[in-house]
Formats: sequence, structure tokens, C-alpha cells
Amino acid sequence: MNITIYDVAREANVSMATVSRVVNGNPNVKPVTRKKVLATIEQLGYRPNAVARGLASKKTTTVGAIIPDISSIFFAELARGIEDIATMYKYNMILSNSDQNKDKELQLINTMLEKQVDGILFMGGNITDEHVKQFESSSIPVVLAATYDESNRIPSVNIDYEAAAFEATSFLLGKGNEKIAFISGQDDTLINQQKYNGYLRAFKEKSKTVDDEYILRGDYSYDSGLEAVDQLLSLNKKPTAVFVASDEMALGVIHGAQDRGYKVPEDLEVFGFDNTRLATMVRPTLSTIVQPMYDIGAVAMRLLTKYMNKEEVEEKKVVLPHRIVERTSTK
Repeated sequence: MNITIYDVAREANVSMATVSRVVNGNPNVKPVTRKKVLATIEQLGYRPNAVARGLASKKTTTVGAIIPDISSIFFAELARGIEDIATMYKYNMILSNSDQNKDKELQLINTMLEKQVDGILFMGGNITDEHVKQFESSSIPVVLAATYDESNRIPSVNIDYEAAAFEATSFLLGKGNEKIAFISGQDDTLINQQKYNGYLRAFKEKSKTVDDEYILRGDYSYDSGLEAVDQLLSLNKKPTAVFVASDEMALGVIHGAQDRGYKVPEDLEVFGFDNTRLATMVRPTLSTIVQPMYDIGAVAMRLLTKYMNKEEVEEKKVVLPHRIVERTSTK
């Protein structure tokens, strides 16, 4: 049997408006009446209809989160940060995987709008003019997390990826390495470009030459790390260090080198990016850039709540701090 607000009002001998005020936390209800209504709700097993409440308030208290791949440990930590803050502010979350496919991303944005979410958190690859046009034409706020909009028109939360890559490469150069390979992601996203620019800048500032043979692309996966290090260690001039654009790929690099009989870090130093849990699970443990994934998700969600509740926003482009953590994959 579907228990309605009418059943609760009749059983508690109050008006439906009173039941609605109790359900929505309105303070203008006498304590005795509130207690009686809550007891009746529990007795009957009444569950408020979120859709009906949304129609009345013109809010669904639901946010949409579009993520490339929830099975990725990186995006899983981001999603946890989003969900924790959403819960704190009493928002529900609809989570969708886009597979970093542009057509699917645009379709999911439309789907979220059709579901009348109050706001959208978007994580993806390249933010195109089509993305920006779709975001700006919607009547709800959108915030990007670990994703850059080159036009700076959409609010976002990131770290300084170029500075982080510069520091990682400079760290390896400072250890006496001159033959440093770089394994980036395969897509031409702005974040990938920034990491590559940071790598190049570190060489330029040390007046060192970059060898194009040492620059490879992976897809952020463990297997692509295996494949990339196999190519690098097949070169006549083998690198002495590798800077890798993600921790998962870096694990593939470590294991691929070990499979070929090389020792890490004695024969090959390996430096990752993200500081996911994987970094401390591999042996040797992974030196890496600490990108605060949970904080990026949490801050992005808090920024979205400000826009949804029409609070004042001082900074729409948030850049969180990063740092280097040195472990045993480097000398």
C-alpha cells in the first residue's frame, strides 16, 4: 500500500500543510505537533515523494555528476569528495560515466537537464565550444572538476598542472638525470598539454635538450605503462628516469622494467602523478605529485552549492595546492 501525505495528516489529525512543514524541516510547528507527526510517519512507514516536493519547491535537491570512468581510482576518489559534500548539504547525486566520449558527454548533459537536476558537476577531457554553449544555455549552474575550460567561462577546480609537471621533471633533473622520458595521456586535453609544457620548461631552464624518442603517449592505464616502458628500454640510448602522467601508468612502468630485469630506482627512476592509493601499494613505493583528488571533488561540490543557492562566489576558477612526495622509486 502506498502511504500518502493525506494518510499521515488524517492519522495525526493535522492538516496536510502541517505534515509538509514537518517533512521539510520548517521551524513554524509546535514541538508537540512535530513529535506527533513524526511518530505517525514512522508508524505508517511514510516516505516523502521527492518528485512532488521538487515540483512544489522548483528544486529537486539532486545534482548530476558526469565522470569519464568511475572504475578509475582517480575519479573514484573525486566522486567520494563530491558525494560527501553533497550529503552534508542534503543533495542527492546522479552519477554517469561518459567514457570521455564527446557525443556521450553532450547527451548526458541533456539527460541531466531533462531530469531537472539543480546543478551539474562535469569531469571530462576537452571542453569544446559545444560544451560551453550547452552549459551556458542551461538554466542551472555547472562546475568543472579536474577539467579545464580554456575560455575560462565555466567555473572550475583544479591544480596547476604545468607547475606540478615542471617540479616533477626538475626533481629528476636535480638527481643527475639528463635522459628523462615522459609518458603522457593519449588525448590532446589542455591538462595533458600543461603537463607536457611543464616537462619542457624544466629542460629549458636547465639548458638541457629534450630527446623526442623519450616522449610517448599512453592512456592512463597500467597496460599502457607496460607497453611504453618496453619501447623505452628497447632504445639504444635508454632513459635513466621516467616521468609518468598518472600513477596507474607508472605502476605499469615499474613492473615492465622489473620484468626486463631492470631495478627501480637503481637502473630507472620512476615518478608518477596523482598520489592515488596505488602509489603506496607498489614496491618500490612511488614518488609522485600529490593531486588532492578528494579535495578537488569536495571543493567543486561546495562551489556548486554556492551557485545553486545564489551565494556570493569570490573566485570561480579555484586552483588548489599540490606538492611532491618522495618515495623509493627515485634515488
